[in-house]
Amino acid sequence: MIKWLIPQFIGNKNEREVNRVRPTVARINEIEEALQREPLEKLTGFTATWQSHLARYHPLNAPPKLLVERMDETALRTAAQAIETRLAVLRNEFRSLPSGVPATVSSIESAKAAFHQIEDDFGKSRARYLGKILPEAYAVVKNAARRLCDSEIMVSEHAMKWEMVHFDVQLIGGIALHRGMIAEMQTGEGKPSSRPCRFISMPLPASVFTSSPSTITSRNATRSGWECCSGSWV
Repeated sequence: MIKWLIPQFIGNKNEREVNRVRPTVARINEIEEALQREPLEKLTGFTATWQSHLARYHPLNAPPKLLVERMDETALRTAAQAIETRLAVLRNEFRSLPSGVPATVSSIESAKAAFHQIEDDFGKSRARYLGKILPEAYAVVKNAARRLCDSEIMVSEHAMKWEMVHFDVQLIGGIALHRGMIAEMQTGEGKPSSRPCRFISMPLPASVFTSSPSTITSRNATRSGWECCSGSWV
């Protein structure tokens, strides 16, 4: 009896999860409403800022030790400066990094080792940052879709009038997917939305968009591409 009564007052687990997401959805809509009064350049500025921040968590592209040992002074300075540029933006977050990278073999190798020691924490750092910018990022894509309204696009070799602006149910589903949950949505509610796909792939070189059947895959991938291009995400 108690097990039956409790959900009647506080809702079942699914309802509670949806209710936890609703404040974020409200924030997304609030930001998107403000973006309607902004020029397109404002949207592209958001994206450039996010990608610039996330780039600090990319792998370190540094020469191997054998090559460093054969470098002359000019090459050592160039290699040291490249590593210093990568470490400089990470020092506030990772205090274990060296304060500088002199142009010597030992200093370069020590800096490389220090970078590799913190790489395991990059996943958590990316997740924190994505969580922080999620409302703005979703609002940018929704606003990009709004700006496309009444325009004609080509989808699967057919001209199509754009008439889609994301509903709250799509925002809820996208947030759930980003957070690693399973989002069950009814037919026609817009399951193949671009937001979680593009949002999660921002720090990555590429992402894969899947759906079924193949005709729907092609259609939705094209639509998502239009949204992302409108916001200069790709």
